[in-house]
This record gives sequence, C-alpha cells and structure tokens, in this order.
Amino acid sequence: MAQSIATNTRVDRAELIEFLRPRHKVVLMTTRVDGRPQSSPVAAGVDGEGRLVVSTYPARAKVANIRRDPRVAACVLSDDWNGPWVQVDGTAEVLDLPEALEPLVEYFRSISGEHPDWDEYRAAMVRQGKSLIRVTIDAWGPIATGGFPARLAD
Repeated sequence: MAQSIATNTRVDRAELIEFLRPRHKVVLMTTRVDGRPQSSPVAAGVDGEGRLVVSTYPARAKVANIRRDPRVAACVLSDDWNGPWVQVDGTAEVLDLPEALEPLVEYFRSISGEHPDWDEYRAAMVRQGKSLIRVTIDAWGPIATGGFPARLAD
C-alpha cells in the first residue's frame, strides 16, 4: 500500500477563504489569565468580510479571554480526520446583543443556509442571550495534510 506524503501548500487570502468556507469544525485557542492556552471546539463560519464567526454565550471562558486579550489562533479542520487543515491567527472581538443579532443571522447562513423562520431564530438568539465572536484573520500557515515526510515514503 502506498504511503501518503504530508503536504504544506501556501495560499493567498482568497484561496484561504475558499478553503475555510465549507469547513466548520474549528478549535479556537485563546489565552487564559495565567498565560496558558485555552482551547474550545466550536462550529465556525466565514462572514461576508472573510472573518471567522462563532456563536457563543457571553459567560464562556473564551469570551472572557478574548475581552482581555483579543489575540487568537484557530485550527480549522476538515470533516475527514485525515483531511487538510490550516491554522489561522487573528484578532477577535465579541459582539453582544442587540448588536450581535444580524451577525448571528449571517453566522447561521454561513453554516446552514436559510432558516425556515428567521423571526423565530432571532427570538431564540435573544432568549438565549447569545453573543458572536468575530475573528479578523491576520496571518495563516500553509494548508497542511498529514502523512509521511517525502524522504520516508516509498
């Protein structure tokens, strides 16, 4: 059986956004008060400005961390465990209600498409007191795949 060879593909911003749009499994990394990393598995989308967006609750640790230090990293994974992935680094902001309401609609659309009842969705977001994290992407690594180094593959 042929061994898969690890790859690292550098991409420009447009190619990065194209890669991110269909991938919603993300590990968001923020910084705790003591400087250690805090990781949160989240569902993320990409908004019309090319920012990663995440729906959350304002009492979550990631929100407190971002309010204190907006520098974040996110590892964006493919649905297939062995699929390509990329790390993006950025500056995050937290939007609270009522400012977050329409961006939460855009977040839903970026992941799931149209909702059958937008008024119901908006009411649920208000009832739940949701917030939205927006990450402006400042830098990114190559799109990578796992596997053997080329020098070790058959």
